Amino acid sequence: MDTPICDFVKNYIKKGYSRFHMPGHKGKGGFYKYDVTEINGADVLYNSDGIIEASRQNATKLFESFATFYSTEGSSLSIKAMVGAVCDGAAEPLILAGRNSHKAFIYACALLNVEVSWLYPKSSGHLTECAITPDVLQNNLKNAPRLPTAVYLTSPDYLGNTLDIKGLSEVCKSFNIPLLIDNAHGAYLKFLTPSMHPISLGATMCVDSAHKTLPVLTGGGYLHIAKNGAKYLEAVKRLLPTFASTSPSYLILQSLDRANLILSKNFTKKINKTIAKLNAIKTVLAKNGVSFIDDEPLKLSVAVAKNGYTYTDFCDLLRKFNIEAEFIDCDYAVFMVSPFNGGLDFLRLKLALSTIKPKTQIKDTPVNLTVGERKLSVKDAVFSKQIVVNVDESLGKICASVTVSCPPAVPIVICGEVITQTHISLFKRYGIKTVSVVVD
Repeated sequence: MDTPICDFVKNYIKKGYSRFHMPGHKGKGGFYKYDVTEINGADVLYNSDGIIEASRQNATKLFESFATFYSTEGSSLSIKAMVGAVCDGAAEPLILAGRNSHKAFIYACALLNVEVSWLYPKSSGHLTECAITPDVLQNNLKNAPRLPTAVYLTSPDYLGNTLDIKGLSEVCKSFNIPLLIDNAHGAYLKFLTPSMHPISLGATMCVDSAHKTLPVLTGGGYLHIAKNGAKYLEAVKRLLPTFASTSPSYLILQSLDRANLILSKNFTKKINKTIAKLNAIKTVLAKNGVSFIDDEPLKLSVAVAKNGYTYTDFCDLLRKFNIEAEFIDCDYAVFMVSPFNGGLDFLRLKLALSTIKPKTQIKDTPVNLTVGERKLSVKDAVFSKQIVVNVDESLGKICASVTVSCPPAVPIVICGEVITQTHISLFKRYGIKTVSVVVD
């Protein structure tokens, strides 16, 4: 598979042009020489007909989609365009969404003035967990006062829990409703055997953060349209530049372009070897009685409090082995693995996790995301006059903007909802000290 964007930049460098164009560093030194802008022959990201278009078509073939688009602004940009496309022309757009949606979805709905009806989990051990089955979705749609414009779900979630996308897509199909998937953590799922990628399983559209699990620079992402979503193509083309920067990073574009070549060369075989290495570690953990989540193939989420450790204790354990995890809080330590982790990485991880000695579970404030009392729409709340107050002073006030750390970026309370004592307890549980509220 060719790499048209990378080849163009290499040839440009080779010719030694005097750069009287942006950026200001003029390509002097190190990686700067690869950083160009939309010069003659470099194509235009969201109006492509040259090298970017050729590269995009390569990605479309790899993911077997109807159309795959690049994003140099991660999944956040793609989410806005995806949501906007399905709601395009709707008089009163309504999306049925899993309660563990990323804050980027909340902001997309605020910008597009989309109403949201939330699907809540029966129980959850973490903000990111929201187990939604085809039966749950079927019952919800069957009993809904009015059918939503689309269904929006997250899979895999931040901890590695996955949903039955195939079953969920069949439910949506029976109601003639598009299924949108935030697959930010699952771009690599296309290269499993069989493919577990949302587009392969029946989703209408999905977004991938390529940089999270593939060899792509941070900020690189995809928006995929399935064949059953072909009617949204023109809306996506129109909306991507509506929300995107007019100065896309050509460093990120080159990494997306080069990834096509890497993914086309036995990448599935490399993933399988990596999964086997991680499974060996999971086997050791299970043998030692360590509690962990084992759902997503290239992710391991070890329970912290459930195994009797505090956040500080677990961080200290990892530092002894020179390990940096993707994410650690009082509940879980998340380890993301890829074929680019070497032998030393796996050795350190195995040695570190082998030292875990399960102790008495540490009890903490349970995670109970209850249905909030809505006073304002998401849009009205986000764009309201607001002030920042201490969480202890927020009881009874209306949440104005998303107050959450990133990761995992799942809101404790939705913008426009009244803040309760339960919300305040969860704010404190996750170390959040202030919150933006609507001015009375």
